[in-house]
Amino acid sequence: MALTESFYPNISSPLLADSDAALLDVLTSPRWQGGQKFSRRDAALDPLLLAVAASAGTQTTRNHYHHDFFPGAPAESTGRGKRAVEDTNKPQERKRMSYVSRQGPRRLRLQPAVSPQLAAASEVISLAGLSPSSSIEVKCMARTRIPTPHGPVFLHLYHNNRDNKEHLAIVVDPAQYSDDSSVLVPSIRSRSLDAVWSNDETDMDRIVRGAYVGKLSATSQRPSRPSSHQPSITTSIPSPLVRIHSECFTGETVGSMRCDCGEQLDEAIRLISQPISLPDNASSNSRTMPGRGAVIYLKQEGRGIGLLSKIRAYNLQDLGHDTVTANLMLGHRADERGYEIAVAILRDLGLGSELGEGVRLLTNNPDKVQALEKEGLRVVERVPMVPRSWRHRSNSQAAAGDAELDAGKAAGVTMIGGEAVRGEDLDKYLRTKILRMGHMLPLYLAGGQAAS
Repeated sequence: MALTESFYPNISSPLLADSDAALLDVLTSPRWQGGQKFSRRDAALDPLLLAVAASAGTQTTRNHYHHDFFPGAPAESTGRGKRAVEDTNKPQERKRMSYVSRQGPRRLRLQPAVSPQLAAASEVISLAGLSPSSSIEVKCMARTRIPTPHGPVFLHLYHNNRDNKEHLAIVVDPAQYSDDSSVLVPSIRSRSLDAVWSNDETDMDRIVRGAYVGKLSATSQRPSRPSSHQPSITTSIPSPLVRIHSECFTGETVGSMRCDCGEQLDEAIRLISQPISLPDNASSNSRTMPGRGAVIYLKQEGRGIGLLSKIRAYNLQDLGHDTVTANLMLGHRADERGYEIAVAILRDLGLGSELGEGVRLLTNNPDKVQALEKEGLRVVERVPMVPRSWRHRSNSQAAAGDAELDAGKAAGVTMIGGEAVRGEDLDKYLRTKILRMGHMLPLYLAGGQAAS
């Protein structure tokens, strides 16, 4: 107590308990008075303190501490000092240090365990040379009627098991509105949409998703039923006209004249909607029938490189490079598009398969025709798409309805509408597609500098 009173002379003894005084004497004693010995804790805390200090840095994330703390050190550290003393007289071989991780990559940790038998079987299947489209599954999630300047179309939205994009099918088939059972060709309908999705679905469920027959209205609500038989096809009737079109935000929405994508989309729907002339041997009193076909609209902007790279490629084109060189300079291929999903959608619509109708393909790209035929699509004819400005610049024999187009008053489905895309940028773009990508267009139609 004397020591306590000397340090704290103003504290009266009733306020200071005997246990407090004893603890103070122990803490201020020059030598430990107890009989029990405690090991030093600072050696064990050093790695923890270093870890806490390192975690405060911006270069370290919490995922680093799922790994071993010491890079290159073995996971078990017990007895490390003893072994070092015993091996001092032996020649030491310097080992190459490597970072030892106790955690696998996230993509591996989230994968389900696969037995060796299943892994071997999947390897055999992958080596069997199956077509890439054989494993693609598409499902039409919704369908609705869209009135356009060229007539009504049915818009189909598809999901697939290859990517997370929502690809579209624009079906032109006005005969579906008719109640006449003597139609010469089958309706272009989605089999996945008309299928039964669940045992407890109602007629209203089917109608809301678009599985209906005829024109939907407040007084007409007829749900469709899945068809089990393959409709007969009259060989004398021309095959439906089909266009595989890739999304182009700049050309379709902004109205860019660097390309003719907006014009091609409108022209494709216009051509498909044109009445079809029937041959003389057709079993019909009329000499024409409504146009029919589809535009498969794929979400693969900029020939598959995406909108960001496409905008950067435009800047390279302003520096003097063409569209192919700009893609290559950005680390992309000249064309990164794929058509497996498009073929699967056409098969779902009953088009292009061996059992269904063949298609007449609207394209100038021979590589597209080859890629589609490689996926099993039956192409019976290639129909060229000549740019409107080229067609009216050098061809005096204008097609029917082109007078309105020349006047610049025709309505269309994109920002360009029914007008023709013109300009030096477009001519340079089309010239590159002809000379470097092999598009089948007569270059002499370009006229002027583009044809020189």
